Amino acid sequence: MKKYEHKKIEKKWQKYWADKKIYKTKEGGKKPKCYVLDMFPYLSGEGLHVGHPRGYIATDVYSRFKRMNGFNVLHPMGFDSFGLPAENYAIKNKIHPEIAVKNNVKKFKGQLELIIGTGK
Repeated sequence: MKKYEHKKIEKKWQKYWADKKIYKTKEGGKKPKCYVLDMFPYLSGEGLHVGHPRGYIATDVYSRFKRMNGFNVLHPMGFDSFGLPAENYAIKNKIHPEIAVKNNVKKFKGQLELIIGTGK
């Protein structure tokens, strides 16, 4: 049996999805609309933990299913970057909250791109 090269295959398809902008929601049009909202992660850690993808993968699968069935899907992703969790993380790591949030957004985005292929 031929060896499954997951890193090569995943990079290929993630690039294809990003180039084709399959995640881009188009305004207007006649397609029925579908809005899928996730709970945004707090930027209070070094990165995503195993509990994050559990929900995001499910809504990603649902969003893809709806797209494949002719829907114009809006599935936004953002971050809950304000409040006590982000502030406590900054204090604990002796870093300015603005810098901590910017660093963590970059890290979380990179991790999300790896697990659900969100594209850039």
